[in-house]
Amino acid sequence: MNSIADSSQLLEHCIQQTSVPGRPVDYRGKVRDIYYLDPNRMAIVATDRISAFDHIFNEPIPFKGQLLNQLAWYGFRRIEDICTHHVLEVPHPNVTIARKCHPLPVEVVVRGYLTGHAWRVYKEGGRLLCGQSLPEGMRQHEAFPNPIITPSTKAHEGHDEDISEDEIIARGLVSGERWTEIREIAIRLFRRGWNVAHEKGLILVDTKYEFGLSDDELVLIDEVHTADSSRYFYADGYEERLEKGKSQKQLSKEFLREWLIESGHHATLDQKLPVLPDDLRISIYNRYRELYEKLTGETFIPVSTKEFNRWLGDLLAK
Repeated sequence: MNSIADSSQLLEHCIQQTSVPGRPVDYRGKVRDIYYLDPNRMAIVATDRISAFDHIFNEPIPFKGQLLNQLAWYGFRRIEDICTHHVLEVPHPNVTIARKCHPLPVEVVVRGYLTGHAWRVYKEGGRLLCGQSLPEGMRQHEAFPNPIITPSTKAHEGHDEDISEDEIIARGLVSGERWTEIREIAIRLFRRGWNVAHEKGLILVDTKYEFGLSDDELVLIDEVHTADSSRYFYADGYEERLEKGKSQKQLSKEFLREWLIESGHHATLDQKLPVLPDDLRISIYNRYRELYEKLTGETFIPVSTKEFNRWLGDLLAK
């Protein structure tokens, strides 16, 4: 391990938000700050903010942005034969230079297993999710016969909402022809991600894709197969845990969601955000790091964030 990550100063290396004198951020998302460089390019900064249940927490996760950004770049390079992506270069562990695209107003969620949100609907008796019929008699974490797509809207404020494929087309969010293209590509992306994970002893359980248009070309944007957009199980022991009805050992942001539910904070997030304890923040960092290292096969070497805003200012001044 790098000495930064070993030291007691780990929590000091967090980018909650960027700040460049005389250069306001053009767009601030849940975890990313975006600066437009010219009409065709933008700098996307992966900060260390973390969100869950559509809420952004006040306590960042050390080096999360570096892990997220570099894992996304790893994933993008492995799907280039399936579709075009928006990445032009990655000049810093926290920064991606990307093509400017017109984002489509839906998130394409592909699920291979009955877990997370799908399981929460299922255990309450729901057998229809985003227009998809769910088979009877399934167990938590069991694989679907085939991956399903359960889209959601992209809310600028408030909560994303489940939506069916028919509703997407009926509301004119995406044309029927374009949605057919998206559906085919999303399933191919999921199967590629599943195969990459399988080779590393992991199971890609579900994931989210976002698409945009550039001169009418469909482009994969945002991120791909990261800990923020995806859920992973360990393949080793999966079947045994499934048969015994035990929780799966996983690498994902679900760890934070489960902490919020178990601690009783989930129901009151709209009124008050809890403080994320330091030990929880470090545990989350270690999970992001473990996923990065398992998927890439490389040791994560963190880069100090102390001079990041100055570095970003130099980039934007060019």
